[in-house]
Amino acid sequence: MRHGDKINNLGRTASHRRAMLANMTNSLIEHKRITTTLAKAKALRRYVEPLITKSKDNTTHSRRVVFSYLQNKEAVTELFSTIATKIGDRPGGYLRVIKLGFRRGDGAETAMIEFVDFNDIYNPNASKTKTAKRTRRGGKKGASGVAETEETSVVDEVAVAAEETVAVAEVEETTPVVEDVAEIVADEVAPTVETEEKKEDEAA
Repeated sequence: MRHGDKINNLGRTASHRRAMLANMTNSLIEHKRITTTLAKAKALRRYVEPLITKSKDNTTHSRRVVFSYLQNKEAVTELFSTIATKIGDRPGGYLRVIKLGFRRGDGAETAMIEFVDFNDIYNPNASKTKTAKRTRRGGKKGASGVAETEETSVVDEVAVAAEETVAVAEVEETTPVVEDVAEIVADEVAPTVETEEKKEDEAA
């Protein structure tokens, strides 16, 4: 019985299987995509993705660990330089498996396995610059983009227009008040002027 046995042995011994997966990995790193059977492609993905994650940490220890699997200096150099810089922001899922149908000779189901970031057809946003994802915890620190700048400029214009209308309304409200104050002052000043004129006449 095979209870809990999740490893596909691919009909090979352990040493043969390790050597085959290492050779397929070297070819995948060199050509960025290879065509093989579906079972081998799935097994290869489980073998390669931890090595790609290891390549994000470009240290001597990481290089030696990856070299112990691949035994190929050129593949290690390519993995830690070109591929690591291309997939540096991706948090996993570096490879894609695409089914291609059945092989004519033995009827085996074939598939193509490739790096996700090296295919511009399935990855149309590859050439675009990546922006930081905006989260709610980040407050109002927006990701840099044209749409956001346009939105903020529109909001600023609306705010300025609202302030202008409020200022005009305040001026319109204060003008009658000023007129009322002028009338009250005139009424208060008129009697005092009259009394001063009477005093001058009496003194004369």
